[in-house]
Amino acid sequence: MALNTNAAGISEEVKPRSVRVVLMALMIAMLLAMLDNMIIGTAMPTIVGELGGLEHLSWVVTAYTLATAASTPIWGKLGDMYGRKGSFLTSIVIFLIGSVLSGMAQDMGQLIGFRAIQGLGAGGLMVGVMAIIGDLIPPRERGKYQGMMAGVMALAMIGGPLVGGTITDHLGWRWSFYINLPLGAVALAMVTAVLHLPKKKAQGKIDYLGAALLTVAITSTVLVTTWGGTEYAWGSGEIIGLIVVGIVSIAAFLFAETKAAEPVMPLHIFRSRNFTLMSVIGFLVGFAMFGGVLYLPLFQQSVQGASATNSGLLLLPMLLSMMVVSLIAGRITTSSGKYKIFPIIGGALMVVGLFLLAQMDTDTSRLMSGVYMAILGAGLGFLMQITMLVAQNSVDMKDMGVASSSATLFRTLGGSFGVALMGSLFTSRVTDTMSERLGPQAARAAGSAQLDAASLAKLPEAVRDAYQHAVAAGTHSAFLLGAVVAVLGFVAAWFVKEVPLRGAGPAQGADAGGDKAAQAPQDSFSH
Repeated sequence: MALNTNAAGISEEVKPRSVRVVLMALMIAMLLAMLDNMIIGTAMPTIVGELGGLEHLSWVVTAYTLATAASTPIWGKLGDMYGRKGSFLTSIVIFLIGSVLSGMAQDMGQLIGFRAIQGLGAGGLMVGVMAIIGDLIPPRERGKYQGMMAGVMALAMIGGPLVGGTITDHLGWRWSFYINLPLGAVALAMVTAVLHLPKKKAQGKIDYLGAALLTVAITSTVLVTTWGGTEYAWGSGEIIGLIVVGIVSIAAFLFAETKAAEPVMPLHIFRSRNFTLMSVIGFLVGFAMFGGVLYLPLFQQSVQGASATNSGLLLLPMLLSMMVVSLIAGRITTSSGKYKIFPIIGGALMVVGLFLLAQMDTDTSRLMSGVYMAILGAGLGFLMQITMLVAQNSVDMKDMGVASSSATLFRTLGGSFGVALMGSLFTSRVTDTMSERLGPQAARAAGSAQLDAASLAKLPEAVRDAYQHAVAAGTHSAFLLGAVVAVLGFVAAWFVKEVPLRGAGPAQGADAGGDKAAQAPQDSFSH
């Protein structure tokens, strides 16, 4: 039973079974992209032990992240120009090739290069999932499937470390990559057999100059956020040079896009007030979420004595809350067609949640920290999928790919900035607090590495107490910064204009793909 779409791209006849099969394949692909880094993170100590190259350890993750971020907008444009199905299948194949090669790597240099290939494919996985859903399901109906996407994210974040540890212990680290093959094969087979989208003929040439300039801009931005304050000081020549390269390449990219026949990121999509606001809010969601995912387990392990083995489970209150709220918000959006209230409520809860997390100290119980995490998760649940839905609803169907890729890119860049800025503040506060309590030399010796509960138990009581207070102080500063940044998202949400969702209303029913539905609502700043 195949899904067929009209020229506008939206399904003419919604067949529930076909939709479920396609969505299952898309969720598997989405799981591939999200699960990979979570699994590899757990396997990294074993990988370094066998391949060596500890000094290049960070590049195993950085190469993947860079390739994913840089290729994301390009995959979106390729889907718009040449057809969504072909570009999506190609991205899965590239991802699987990168996975096989990574599993066969014989040294750290090979692993880094093969991870970059894997990242190129991963850039198309998330964009392909979001854009195909945007093609097949009208925005009004899309809300009911939000819980599925939130569930996949929660599954990846909770299950990734557990699966990674189990695979590494019993099968070896190479199977952390090979595990992608059966999942990818299932997704390939299901998408090939069931998904039928209209073929497209490109109207112009690929914007190679724009793609190159955007790649340079994204690469320099990610490297600044990755290296700043860690590999190099923020004021070092390397970081300043990367910032200059980033600014120049962004300016050149914006100029090039005004001249290109088929720009890789058409600037006219930012004329839509809602699309621009959702890009900003998506950036801030990435900032808060990735920062929370990084520093909450660290706090619970170092200060509350939780086991590192179950690090994924530590985030359960936040992730379950995010999943449940996303599902409820999606159902309400589908039944009412209303959505403006959700970014406002989500923005408020995100500010409150981050502020409460900033109040944690060495006396905070796991129950209270769980409540704070649930509040943050609820805020993210109101925002995660709504931002993508509104962004897609704000552009023409022909720009669905670039809208999806741009929204994904801004969330990714938000995560990079969040981890970098919160990390820099965290490290600074930990160092200062340790110096105050132990003196500079002892602080450097004890604070040179992140200590888990087992390592902390072996330290003298005075050192252990100082380290726990230092981590609590660092967590306070990091989440306080997150709360301040989240205020911007709350303010931005008030300016969202409630434009009717395409396919809205029972009168349209299964014929949601008509010409009327294919036209993007107008919500430009000029209005």
